Amino acid sequence: MRGANLSPRFWVASTLIVLLVLVAVLGPLVVGTGPREVVGGLYDRPSTESLALVLGTDNQGQSVLANLVHGLRTSLLVGLLAGSIATVIGLVLGLIAGFQGGLVDDVINAVTNIALAIPTIVVIILLGVALGSRSSVALAVIIGVTAWPWLARAVRAQSSSIRAREHIEVARLSGARWVSILGWDVLPYLLSYVVMAFVLQCSGAILAEATLSLLGLGPSGSTSIGTMLYWAQVWGSVRVGALWAFLPPTIVLTLISFSLLLLNSAGDELFNPRLRKGRRARRRGRAEGLVTPTVADPVARPGGAAR
Repeated sequence: MRGANLSPRFWVASTLIVLLVLVAVLGPLVVGTGPREVVGGLYDRPSTESLALVLGTDNQGQSVLANLVHGLRTSLLVGLLAGSIATVIGLVLGLIAGFQGGLVDDVINAVTNIALAIPTIVVIILLGVALGSRSSVALAVIIGVTAWPWLARAVRAQSSSIRAREHIEVARLSGARWVSILGWDVLPYLLSYVVMAFVLQCSGAILAEATLSLLGLGPSGSTSIGTMLYWAQVWGSVRVGALWAFLPPTIVLTLISFSLLLLNSAGDELFNPRLRKGRRARRRGRAEGLVTPTVADPVARPGGAAR
């Protein structure tokens, strides 16, 4: 893959994601303050006395910066785990349904339609309430096992179209098992779509965790971006003017969602030949527009008139 095929939006999205991951990994080590450690009073204003007080304190006198870097790590882990679970389930079910067809396809398609008919957020809330103790891993599993239906349907449609191709028939006639055919002959055609779907699943899982946390069903015993927003809302940080407890997690959550959606858009342009050709045509058009045609100087006629 040539570097020229990577659009500016890809580099912007990748830079944002790398920066967020670095903050999540190295931030707790740099700040050096635990998310539960009390460093001040109720909604102390941002101060330069120490690194932990750069963004002020929250409703419990804890460092907003420390909670932010630890919460970012939790939110990214939930998104990564939930996105992986949803992608694997949707990919496996979609591949099997589209390739096998018949009764297997009907059963999986019926289960998928039922799952799509039920609002996902309702199922997540019910499962979250049923669990007495909600760890980050448990919450990620709940989100992952409820987010696969749309991916399964999309993969099923694509795998069923690939099933009728000639090289698939050749593989069948050669005696290859259907599992081997799915892994070596069908899946490579879907990898680009699966990658983009995985990015969307991670983004949706992070937003789902924030939604649950705002409803008071976030991970217990740990800090996340959603739980920071929940406590800022409950204690009325906006009402009392303590915007430093509300704006940082809001901005970080927006950056996460924006960067992942921008990466998905850049991936669509990267993997879609039509979009690549359109971008190249626009580049050529701009390049040709910068070159102005040179007009030759008029040649004077013997009688003095220009020719």
